[in-house]
Parts: sequence; C-alpha cells; structure tokens
Amino acid sequence: MTTRTRRQRQRETHTQREERESGGGTTGIDLIGEDLLQNILSRLPALTFASAACVSHSWNTLCNRVLCRPKLSSAFSLNPSPKGAVEEVVDKVLSEPLRPHFAIACVSYASSLKRAQVHQLITQKLGSTIPIVTYKSSGIIGRNAITNDFKEVQWHRTLQEDPGAEDDNLSSKTVTDGILLVVGFLPGLKVDAVPLARPIEDRQAVLVDEFVMDIREFTAYVSDCTSPAGIMMFGGLTIDVKPVLDKLDYAMSIETFIVGDESGHFLYRELVDSGKPQRRPRFKTLGVALVFARDRNKPHGIGEIGFHVALSSGLSPIGPVFKAAAVKERRDLNDCSTWLTARREEHHDILDGQTMLSDISDEIGDHFEYTGLYIGVTKRRKYSVELEKVRWISSLAFHEVSRGDEEYLFVYGSGIKTGDSFRFYYSDSSTASSSCSNVSAYFRRLKQDQHDGICPDVGRAAANGSNKEIFGGILFSCCGRGEPFFDRPNVDSSPFLENFPGVPLAGTFCCGEIGRCSSSLYNQEGQEESAVRCCLHAYSSVYLVMSYTPALPEH
Repeated sequence: MTTRTRRQRQRETHTQREERESGGGTTGIDLIGEDLLQNILSRLPALTFASAACVSHSWNTLCNRVLCRPKLSSAFSLNPSPKGAVEEVVDKVLSEPLRPHFAIACVSYASSLKRAQVHQLITQKLGSTIPIVTYKSSGIIGRNAITNDFKEVQWHRTLQEDPGAEDDNLSSKTVTDGILLVVGFLPGLKVDAVPLARPIEDRQAVLVDEFVMDIREFTAYVSDCTSPAGIMMFGGLTIDVKPVLDKLDYAMSIETFIVGDESGHFLYRELVDSGKPQRRPRFKTLGVALVFARDRNKPHGIGEIGFHVALSSGLSPIGPVFKAAAVKERRDLNDCSTWLTARREEHHDILDGQTMLSDISDEIGDHFEYTGLYIGVTKRRKYSVELEKVRWISSLAFHEVSRGDEEYLFVYGSGIKTGDSFRFYYSDSSTASSSCSNVSAYFRRLKQDQHDGICPDVGRAAANGSNKEIFGGILFSCCGRGEPFFDRPNVDSSPFLENFPGVPLAGTFCCGEIGRCSSSLYNQEGQEESAVRCCLHAYSSVYLVMSYTPALPEH
C-alpha cells in the first residue's frame, strides 16, 4: 500500500468519525432501521434511555416518539435498609423509559427508615429538577419491587410470607418498615409543589389566602387559566386542614380535582423558577400541595390527560337530624375539641351528650363499642380570597365523637356553630363493600367509555374520547379499613384491579382522606346533589384514575 493511499484512508476514517460524533452520516447501528432502533430504545431502562436521547438528533426524535404518552410507575419495598429499599424501588420504577415529572414517596411512621434520609436518597436518584414529596403514612398499597405481588400493607399488621403453605407451617412477620415510590410522566402538564405556611412568630396565622394565590400564580404562569387540573394535598400534624380545603373548594373550578392525605410528617422539594413566590426563613411549612396545571406550550401531537375521582364511603347515617344548640370550643397546643348540646329538628327539648349517645347505641346495637362514630355537620359559610367577592358555600364536615356526658357531646375539631344541622354516622363494612361495588361499576363504564360525560359518584364532568386509555391510579384509603375491616385482603384495591389489570395502582393508608365530591354519597336527604360538597372523609377510599386521549391525526 502506497503512502498516498494510506493517508487517503486515514482522512476518510477521520471524516466518518467526525460525522458520527456530530450526529451526521450513517453509522452501523443506524443501518438497522428506525423501526427496529425504536423498538430497542423502548426496552431500555430510564437512565440508559435518557443517555440514548442525547446521542444525536435522530435518536432524540425516536426517544420522543417512544415516550409520547403519559406513564405512571410505582413499586414498594419492605427492605429495612434505607439504601436497599430505595435501590429496589428506584430500579423498579425506572426499569422502563420514563422522564419523571413528579415523585411521591411514602414511609412507615414507626420505621427505622429515616424520612430525611429516604428523601435525600430519592432526590439523588431522580435528580433535583422535579417536585418530590416524601411523607410518613399508615400503610402502603401497590406492587412489590422484587416479587411484583400486589398487596395492601398496613404497618404493625401481620403479613403472611407464604400464604400458600399449610396452616401450621405459615410463617409471618409484623411489618414496620417499607417504602412506596410513585413516579409520574405527564406530557402536556406542569407539576410543582406549593407549600402552605404560617409565620414562625404567630402560631395561629395560617396563610391560607396566600396558599391559594400561590397555586393560582403558578397555574397562570404555565397555563391559560388560574385553576389547575388538580391538587394533591398533604397536610401536616399541626394544622386543621378542613378550613384550607373549604377555601380551595371555593376558589377552584369544579373541574379541579382535590385529593390527598390530611395528616402526616412530610418533606418536599419544589421547582425554583415556577412563577410562584419563594417564602423561606421566617415561615414554617404546615402542608404541601402537588399542583397539576395544563401547559399552554404543550408539544404538538400530545393528547389530553384526564382525571377521574371516585369515592368508596365506609360511613352509614343513623338516627334523626339534629341542630346544634349550645357550642363551645376548647383548644390546647396540639388539639381542639367542641362541646355541644342539640335538639332534634322540629323539637324544642335540648339534649345532652349522654342522651344522644344512648339513643344511637340502641340503634347500632351490640357493635357500638367497636364502631367509629362521627357527626356529619352541614356548614354554610361565607368565603373569599383577599379582596374577592364573598360567596356562600355549603359543605359537609365529619367530626369524630369523643364521648358524651350529662351535659355535652364532645367531638374532635372546630368550626361548628349554633344552628348547624348534623347527623350521626358510624363505620360499617357492609356499607363500604357496597360502595366499593359502586366504584367498580363506575370504573367499568369508564373502561368502556360509554358514559356520557358525568361521573355519578362525584358529580364531575369526565373526559370523552373514542381512544381513551387508563394509564394509572392513585388511592388514598382510611387506615381503619383494610383487611381487618373487611375480613379479607385487597378489597379497596379490587375495583381498580378488576377493571384495569396490568395498569399501575399505588396508594397509601391515611388518617383523613381528602377527596372533593358531592355529599349525596352520604345520603343527605333533601339536598341538591351539587349544592353541598365534602372534601375530607373518614373510613373512605378516594380513587384518582388517570386517562389519556391521543391527539386526533391531522387531515
């Protein structure tokens, strides 16, 4: 070979290498064809997929084509090691192509897994560019990252390790450690964490109006309106979240879903440049909301994401309707209670707590001592945000009954006024089972996409579309439910699993389930379905189902 020929070949090799590194020319792997390459890319784990998208413009286009539809991915681990548990759940949720837009992590209250450590580890794994909420819950619902088995796990409950074994060989353990991780990719939406705060120097001044305005400002910054598609609320242990939910119900469009967990220890990470004020040193965070807003700059060809809310109630009404006669509130540093007397509607006799409870006990019977007892109070109040016009809103609020004596009925919480009407409710597994069946029936209609725009369980408009597909669900269930309540496992999950097998479902057991819906689910006789709403529940399960309708092809 001559020296000239050798130099020509060297120049050709150098040119080919430059074209390959700049994304130009044709490499060996490009020769396999776009369809096959796209198939290969679709099988990559998320981190490798992200690297592949940076190889060249053509690869990035193919990656965008692979990941053009929304996705929800979740997994739980019962590994007592924080690092081990995080590794398991992250590896599972990122085992397929995914670009996280938000993440939620649930950790046990009594767990040896430190919330701050878990939050830091997950942030390191997923990156600091997405909103993340990490909080302690009463249990988790989802699929095991290792075995892929679906379970509803409540902490301190006995979990059978080998349910197929003979009875005398069953091995079991008490579950105290675990992590559930939920990661979502929602093209066409923007997601951020908005904190609810109070000034450090004033324990009573909760900045609810500022919280509402922050949500509106973020939504207006990314969208064409001030009311987002939805709000997922996580309350802290030191706040009564009822007034906050009432203000959100007043301020947000009826199309905005509101779901979440009333009470828990939480940490969060928000976006820095998202169009909302950043309140830091002199404020204490009492709660946080994941806000889902429609993106005005949604990429071309992306379809519509829909949200559908359903409720399974576990409370049954009992006894007559009462009106509060005398009302007193008692507050301490960590709690608030209300003392009240009442009269039956159309009667004048004032009844004390012991009389009312004796009557209810006679109706419930032998199970009274083992029943969660509440009063459901219908409240009509004035609401406004800052200088906006005042509007009357009617809502149903539940207060757990503490006890009763010869003078007062004692209930937890505040906000009851003289003249408010209320009715007693008790926790009932039969009611809950029947309500789960109703939710399952609604999901069947949603699956078939034959209902005409209204969800009967929540009184909300549902998205229509001939090619609608369900891609994920999130469940908030009362910690008083679960296997001990129903005497069988996975009842709360069953409406979703039966109708959408293979679709990711993740959930948590709560101490107060948030779900904006009509009070008609609680048999409020004589009230218009849309006139009275209820946002905070007891012994219930709140389902958030996510659907996707692809964009119509251009003609």
